[in-house]
Amino acid sequence: MRFAYRSTTQMAKQLSGRMMCGFSLVTEEIMQNILSRLPALAFAYAACVNKRWYKICSQILKRPKLASALSLNPSLHDAVEEVIEQVLSEPIRPHFAIACISKEFNLELTHGLIIKKLGSSIPIITNIASGIIGVDGIADELYEEKWETTTAGPNSQESDTVDRGLVLLVGFLPGLKIGTIPLLRPMQESNTLVDKFVMDILHYTSAVSDSPAPTGIIIFGDKTTDMKPIVSKMDCAMPEETVIVGDASADFIFRNGDNSLNHPHTCYFQAVALVFARDRYKPEGIGEIQFQVTMSKGVMPFGPTLEAASVLQKDSECSWISAKLKGQNGIVAAGEILNDLKQQFRDANKSADIYIGVTKETISTNDSGIWTPGRCLDFYEVRGGGGRYFNVNGVGIQPGDSFLFYQSDSETASSTCDHAFNKLLALKAELKSKNYLHLSNFADKDDKKEVLGGLIFSCYRRGKSFFGDPFVDSYPFCDSFPTAPVAGLFCRGEIGRGPKSLMNEEYEDVNSPRCCLHVYSTIYLVMSYLPPSVEN
Repeated sequence: MRFAYRSTTQMAKQLSGRMMCGFSLVTEEIMQNILSRLPALAFAYAACVNKRWYKICSQILKRPKLASALSLNPSLHDAVEEVIEQVLSEPIRPHFAIACISKEFNLELTHGLIIKKLGSSIPIITNIASGIIGVDGIADELYEEKWETTTAGPNSQESDTVDRGLVLLVGFLPGLKIGTIPLLRPMQESNTLVDKFVMDILHYTSAVSDSPAPTGIIIFGDKTTDMKPIVSKMDCAMPEETVIVGDASADFIFRNGDNSLNHPHTCYFQAVALVFARDRYKPEGIGEIQFQVTMSKGVMPFGPTLEAASVLQKDSECSWISAKLKGQNGIVAAGEILNDLKQQFRDANKSADIYIGVTKETISTNDSGIWTPGRCLDFYEVRGGGGRYFNVNGVGIQPGDSFLFYQSDSETASSTCDHAFNKLLALKAELKSKNYLHLSNFADKDDKKEVLGGLIFSCYRRGKSFFGDPFVDSYPFCDSFPTAPVAGLFCRGEIGRGPKSLMNEEYEDVNSPRCCLHVYSTIYLVMSYLPPSVEN
């Protein structure tokens, strides 16, 4: 394959050198066939030969495109070379890039190597993940690689047999403006910067687009930051059509596309949002890029509804909660309840993690811009308890908040993976129908490809060890769109927000609380393309 790329590149150079000797008589169809076989770098050079070649290259890249690649090479430099070679093996003009790596790779060095290869003029986010999902282009094989916590560090020898790897997603999305919006870390406790962060996203959108809100947002939250109030604020400020996905407990580094920001440390940032907004000056002949999202849940509720009677917070790490049954006054015996649960799990020969799902009151904006009351659902892992108090990870619970117990459950996760698969199949059929309505029977066959690619965020506690079988998390997307590029990561807090009809929430009561930061879930982001209609 590499030989073919070199041969095609040499051919292009030879042809360009013979332009004055009659090569200009070669038909545009033959030229397009030759240039479309070039890797991205040679293609970029070819587009600069003359106006004719530039026009043909622009015709080849008239359609948005995603490219992804995975490498499990233990050498950082070799792994970066492999994924870069794969994503740039065909014509593409990168508009953004997301890389997810193992913690055994040096974050800053990896980020620098990717910038060196892709350039500093596009938004690039590099993140340390708990595992990666993708296709190794060399082996042409799908991998779900989840890494256990190890004692090795980024300075360990490259010959060590520790888990290493990375997955890279690169996108060319004409018709969208893409920018990074950071959330600064305050010097002292304050909600002002969170409000500014949300407003910065909306102001960026209004500056580049005629739409009031972004099409989609991919967000990475720092692992030391509680993302619940941040995601809740974003949910309240954005219309339901704005898709938000991401990793709530990341270790990231990013570069803005304007060369003005290159942050070697994340200690100054709570989060960074990659914002996708419809371009006000979209090029002629470009269709519409759409973001769709669905999910697989991995927890199920059980027990009666309780109400927080008192809450004691310890720093920002945990809370001690006394509770009572909804509508009653007596405080429940937390220690006895937890002991009973543990005994039930032992009797059933079952292991499960326990959470409480807390319902909180919010105020959100509707499609008309009117602020209306709403409710959100936040999950807190139960650490233990004794006497009258439950001990949970995190803060933000108030007396009077109601909550239910939830337990991790592989059967629930498996069945909702099937639901997600059916949602994506229905989406595929819908997109295919829309495309055929827009296109004539003689349209370019490339325009009839409905899905550009996808991005998967899966809980690090899922995977083969949770289901007993591999590839359960990736199958809903990969079986629905087997030829589409896909990249994914295992993370410790999955952000997923979109229309209820796609999020497996359409059957819930209209007043049910909305959850945007999930546990034990897998989030599937699908980027699709609707070509312009024949009339346009």
